[in-house]
Amino acid sequence: MFIQRRSLLAGAAIPSMSMAQTPWPANPVRFITPFAPGGGVDTLVRLYCSKLADLTGQSFVVENRAGAGGTIGTTAIARSPADGTVIGLGSISSLAISPTMRASLPFDVERDFTYIAGLWQLPNLLIVNKDVPAQTVPELIALIRRNPGQYTFASPGSGTTVHLAGEMFKQAAGLDMVHVPYRGGAAAQLDVQAGRVHMIFDNIPQSLASARTGLARALAVTSRERSPYAPEIPAMAEFLPGFDITSWGSVMGPAGLAAPIVERLSALTRTALASPDFIARLAENGATAWPMTSADLTEFRRASEARLAPVIRASGARIE
Repeated sequence: MFIQRRSLLAGAAIPSMSMAQTPWPANPVRFITPFAPGGGVDTLVRLYCSKLADLTGQSFVVENRAGAGGTIGTTAIARSPADGTVIGLGSISSLAISPTMRASLPFDVERDFTYIAGLWQLPNLLIVNKDVPAQTVPELIALIRRNPGQYTFASPGSGTTVHLAGEMFKQAAGLDMVHVPYRGGAAAQLDVQAGRVHMIFDNIPQSLASARTGLARALAVTSRERSPYAPEIPAMAEFLPGFDITSWGSVMGPAGLAAPIVERLSALTRTALASPDFIARLAENGATAWPMTSADLTEFRRASEARLAPVIRASGARIE
C-alpha cells in the first residue's frame, strides 16, 4: 500500500511539472482593473494589455470591476486563482490610501498580493477657475490666507489622490480651505469651469484639457518634478519643497503566484516600458513609464502608505 501510494503521488506530480514547463501565457489572461471603463486609467490599462498581447500573441482581456474606491476590483484580484490566468492593476488608492482611509478592508495589502512591476506614474494638476485672481501658486496661497475658509477645492470623492493632493496643499501651506466631494471627476471639473468651486487637483489629462481650452488656469503639477507632458507648468515642489503626490499604476496578481510567471511578466513589462511607441502612447495620456522591480514595488507601496497616512489622518477623512 505504501509503494502504491507513492506511485500515485508521483504520477499526480507529472501534469503539474508539465504545466510548469509550458511558457506563460498559454491561454487568454484576464486583467482586472478596479476603475470604470472610459476614464484615463482605463485607457492606460488597455494600452498596456494591447502591448502585452502584441508581445506574447495571447489575449489579455480587460475586466472593469469598479466601485468602493477601487476595493471591489482589488478584492477580486486577491481572490483569484494564483495560476497566472488572472492578474490586475495595483493603484495608489487601493494599496496606499485605503489601508488608512477605510476602517476595514476585505484584503491584506501585505499578504494577499504578488507585486510584480511598476507601470506608470500620472501626476495631478492644480487648476483654478477663471475668476480666481491668482496667476501663480504663491499668489494663490496669499489669497487663501487672506480669506480663510472661503476657498473650495473639488474632488471625485474622499480618499482619491485628487482629494489628498488638496489636503496635502492645505497642510503644507497652512491653509484653511473647504473640500467639496463629488460623485465623479467629470462633475467636479464642470463645476470648477463654471466657477461654482474654486479649484481642483485632478489627473493631468482632464485638468490640462480644461486649461488649454481656456476654461480654467493651470498653476502647478503635484509631482516632484515638472511633467514632460506639460513642461511649461511648474511643479508644486518649486514652491512647497518636498510636495509630491502622484497617481501610479502597477501590475500585480494574487498571493502565491509562481516565480516563473512573475519573472516572465516582469520581463514583458520591462520590454513594454522600453518601447518607444508605448512610451509615446503613455505620454499622449499624461503618464510616464515607471519601470519598477517586484522587490522595489513592494517597498515603494509600503513607503507610500506610511507617507500618506499622516495626511489622511490630519484631514479627518474616514470611511467606516
